[in-house]
Amino acid sequence: MDILKSLGHPEEIFNLFKFKMGGCSTVMPKLDYESMSESLRTCYLYLNQTSRSFAAVIQALDGELRHAVCIFYLVLRALDTVEDDMSIPLDKKVPMLNDFHTYLYQDEWCFTESQEKDRQVLEDFPTISLEFRNLAQEYRDVISDICHRMGVGMAEFLEKKVGSMKEWDLYCHFVAGLVGIGLSQLFSASKLEDPEVGRDTELANSMGLFLQKTNIIRDYLEDTQEGRAFWPQEAWSQFAGRLEDLAQPEKLESALSCLNLLVTDALRHVPDVIAYLSRLRNQSVFNFCAIPQVMAIATLSTCYNNPMVFQGVVKIRKGQAVTLMMEATNMRAVQTIIGQYSQEILQKVSLTDPSRDKTLHILALIQEKSALSQSSLPSRTHHLSPMYLSAAMLLAALSWQYLSTTAAQAQGTGDMQGQ
Repeated sequence: MDILKSLGHPEEIFNLFKFKMGGCSTVMPKLDYESMSESLRTCYLYLNQTSRSFAAVIQALDGELRHAVCIFYLVLRALDTVEDDMSIPLDKKVPMLNDFHTYLYQDEWCFTESQEKDRQVLEDFPTISLEFRNLAQEYRDVISDICHRMGVGMAEFLEKKVGSMKEWDLYCHFVAGLVGIGLSQLFSASKLEDPEVGRDTELANSMGLFLQKTNIIRDYLEDTQEGRAFWPQEAWSQFAGRLEDLAQPEKLESALSCLNLLVTDALRHVPDVIAYLSRLRNQSVFNFCAIPQVMAIATLSTCYNNPMVFQGVVKIRKGQAVTLMMEATNMRAVQTIIGQYSQEILQKVSLTDPSRDKTLHILALIQEKSALSQSSLPSRTHHLSPMYLSAAMLLAALSWQYLSTTAAQAQGTGDMQGQ
């Protein structure tokens, strides 16, 4: 039960209840699907089916930007599905990736041979491309350009592994930095943000790199078990003969050193993240950009020096995620969150870690950029009596179970009435 994982974090339990009772609507208002065309409704259906983390924040964007970003996501999801599909031979996959942007203007193009779980976006690509062509020209130009550049970059890395740290940056640029650049250009094209947001590609690239590196670090075990290698060889070769060797229990100390090196490298993008977010003026765009970034630094804090990265699944608590989602709605709050998690990482830095000096340096810079001194950070420790806490947790758990049961019953009644 999600609420039990948040025992000892009363603010998370409060926010879980608030979210359950409709607090999510202040951050993620519901869409009016009835006013959409059938093809556009289908696109939003695919968005919700294929996105674990971005669907909600995309649907909370203002005006026509919402549709542009939805289609942008689905086009890139289709492109990414081609890249991920190991059943497509290289002599077929490489031309598909290079030419994918041209399929946006081919009414009937689709691909029905994919074995990937998200294959519906390829099988029904005509619906997505139709809605792409319904977008304003300024949006189409951005999406087509980014799709072209990303496809070429993906094709480049199909036949080579990520070797140096510079190549890691380049790979992450192709698969995520370009997304940040494209989104920024869409924000400016919509007139919801200043032109400078779309022009500053360096900051936009860092937004994407921070998210992508966090995902790559977190997903070490899943990727290596499925034969994928995204950790740069320059990093892991300092600690092991093979990347998969880091999962061996006897290699734990070396594995943690490698992990901490990569977390430190990812953290160097945080000052750019702060600079980027501080430029945003539209509330829906700010929420869209800030929420994934605070989730990422919370995830990095959980991953840092954590043996579970090599043993199982590492993710933040649902209560933690909901709290971040509901709090990260202004720059001051985001600065506070970033400062808190950088402080948490600082407390975990070992005296013997090989990357210690670099880690301390970037954490100090993050603290400076977030404009928060250590003494001004709100405490994450809550001093509650054991008796009060136990009673509160019991009441919360029972109430949560009651709400879940009644919500399920109400849904069942609604379904029967609909039939």
